[in-house]
Order: sequence, then structure tokens, then C-alpha cells
Amino acid sequence: MTAKEIQKRNVKANQLRVMQSEEGQFFVESSKGKILYNVAIGENEKSCTCGDFAKNHKADPAFVCKHILAVENSVPEDGIESAKFLDKNTPKLKDSFVKDIKGKQFCLYAGVLDLANQKGLLKLEVELLQFPTKENGNEAICRAVAEGRNGKVFSDIGDANPGNCTPLIAKHLIRMASTRAKGRCLRDMCNISIACLEELESMDDVVGSGSAKKPTRKPTTATNAKPKPAAAMPKPEAKKPAAPTEKTSQPAEKVNSKAKDSNGTKAQDSKANQETPAMSEAQQRAIYNLSRRRGISVEDLGNLVMEDFGTTLEKLSSANASAFIRTLQQAA
Repeated sequence: MTAKEIQKRNVKANQLRVMQSEEGQFFVESSKGKILYNVAIGENEKSCTCGDFAKNHKADPAFVCKHILAVENSVPEDGIESAKFLDKNTPKLKDSFVKDIKGKQFCLYAGVLDLANQKGLLKLEVELLQFPTKENGNEAICRAVAEGRNGKVFSDIGDANPGNCTPLIAKHLIRMASTRAKGRCLRDMCNISIACLEELESMDDVVGSGSAKKPTRKPTTATNAKPKPAAAMPKPEAKKPAAPTEKTSQPAEKVNSKAKDSNGTKAQDSKANQETPAMSEAQQRAIYNLSRRRGISVEDLGNLVMEDFGTTLEKLSSANASAFIRTLQQAA
């Protein structure tokens, strides 16, 4: 039996209704609802009266038909009731995988993966789009692709760099980018709107801007300095006349030195700006992919970049591109 046939059989099994007659004995409706097949589930043996089971069980003793699958996917009630339809297992994110922090809920990647397996995750692959180097700001970008047993495919990306990870995680950027990509991809598959804790830079992201922070910069002495009393002020002494050339020459030299220093500083700043790494091709592809998934047109995308960074998309630096990618991801 091919993978497509197995997938098709699993989908049909979830659509069949099951009735329990006694312990270990069940009746399962056919796909058209006109026939009931008798299914027996024992400790060491499973059987069904359908033709599919009779045909394949001889060649493969471990074979199970869609009617047996329908029984195995059902949840029996306490006690045995005659001809009672059973409820199906309902995939659910377990409460142990949901964390409440500062009034906001977040899920763990392990919980999203568990829910995806409940919903029939068949395949989960990760591709490294960008290897972290000095030229791209030590940023790793990965793409994850997930496929379910219903044939639907989901894809998303994740990024990690020293600026959006804790110091301990900064040594494992590729692994963190992979985890974030898989978490976002599986959240789309499972229709989970709350973010994973692994997607956050630190707990400061959880607290947000609502909590007021005390200013860390000390006040300048010019605004807070108290004037001395007039009585304590020394009386000005009469200055002796001095050669005007000596006094005037010293400020001129200081002005010239300051001008040289400012020119040198400007030259260093311009040189530093020239050495700022530009946006990589992987970052540009990630921005376009996220904008298409969010329904943002090319014109609106350019306007967002101009409003946030004062430049065009093509002239974004690597650091600004990373910040813009995080903004698009959080807009999910």
C-alpha cells in the first residue's frame, strides 16, 4: 500500500461513525452510511467483517482497515451502552505546555510539536538559508516545511542573531533559528495564535513597554547645580594687563585642535558607516516571503521601510533588515 493510499484511508477513518455494542465489539458505518461492519478489538487480535480486511489480512497479519482505525481513534465512555455513537479524539494543546507570564500566554515548542503529532504530522524539514558570519551580523536564517496527513503543507522562517538571543543561546544561533522556524511553521499548521517562548529575545519582550522604567542616565550638573551664595563668592581681583598676543594665540590653537578633532571624528564616523554590512540576499528573500504571507503589497512594503528606517528596502543594512524581519514575524 502506497503512502497516498494510507493517507487517504486515515482521512476516511476519521469521518466514520462508531457504535459500541458490548466490550470489545463495535459497529462502524460505511462511508455511505448504508452498511454496518462488525469490528472486534481484543488484546491480541483485531478483526473486521469488511472485504478490505478479509482481502489484505491474509497477506499481512498486521493490516488494519479504516473501520478498525475508526474504532481506535474513538474515545469510549465510562461503562458500556448499547449502540452508542462514540466521540472522536479531539487534538488539544495540553495545559502543561502553556505558560502565563505577566498576564500574557505563551506556548512551548514541545507543546506545539505534540499537538502537530496529534493532528497527523507526517514530515517536518528544516533548511539553512543563511549561515551566520561577520559580514551578515552573525545572523542565522532557517526555513521549516511541515506536511500533515491531510496533504496540506505549511512553511515559515526563523532568524537568530546575538541581538535577539540571550548570551547563552548566542553560541547556538543555527539551532535557535531552526527551533524558531519549526515553531512558527507548526503554529500555522495547528492554528495557534499565541507565540512560542523560544521566539522571544528575553523576558523583557514579555513585560513590554507597559512597565515604566527608571531613567538610567544621570542628570547633568548644569541643570541641577545650585548657585553659590553671593557672600561666599570671591571678589573679582583686578587683572594685570598681559600681552594680547599670548592670550589670543592660545584660544586660536585650541579652536584649531578642536576643529581637527571634529574633522577626524567625522571621518571616522563616515568610515564606520561605509563598513556597515548591507542586507544579505537571504534577508531580502525572507522579507519578501513574509510580506506575501501577510498580504502586504510591494508599494506598502516600501512605505513601511521608509517610515521605520528612512531609506529604501534595497539600501537596508543587515541589522535593520533583521529588525524589520522580526516586525513582520510578530505581525502574524
